[in-house]
Amino acid sequence: MKKTIFTLAIATLMSGTMLMSCQTSSEKVDSAEGDLIEASKALKDANEEYLKDVEDYKKIIAEKTEANERSIAEFKARIAKDKKDAKLDYKIEISDLEQKNGDLKKKMQDYKSAGKEQWDAFKIEFNNDMEALNKVINDAMSAI
Repeated sequence: MKKTIFTLAIATLMSGTMLMSCQTSSEKVDSAEGDLIEASKALKDANEEYLKDVEDYKKIIAEKTEANERSIAEFKARIAKDKKDAKLDYKIEISDLEQKNGDLKKKMQDYKSAGKEQWDAFKIEFNNDMEALNKVINDAMSAI
């Protein structure tokens, strides 16, 4: 995000400098003010887009973690019918799955906006963690 802002600011200053060299003082001031307003609007729009992306992603992840909770509950119900010696192993696995799902849920809730670049890196890592958990849940469900 900082790189985008910096690039936008440099481009604005360069275009402003080129325009100012051919204008009167009052025209230069008007042009610079216009460029500043335009750059401010672009920055505001980019920030709003970033914050909307964060909120939308949080909603999607909340739905996914709830789906994981339902799958884990279904897994519990299936093993309740299983033999006693296998139940202990499954209960340990269920506890582990619940812990991992809870950890992912908390990680998402605790995320603090730190800029678009950090957000993109966070999303990649989080998606990998979520996919790994879903694979473990699906494997456990198919093992019964």
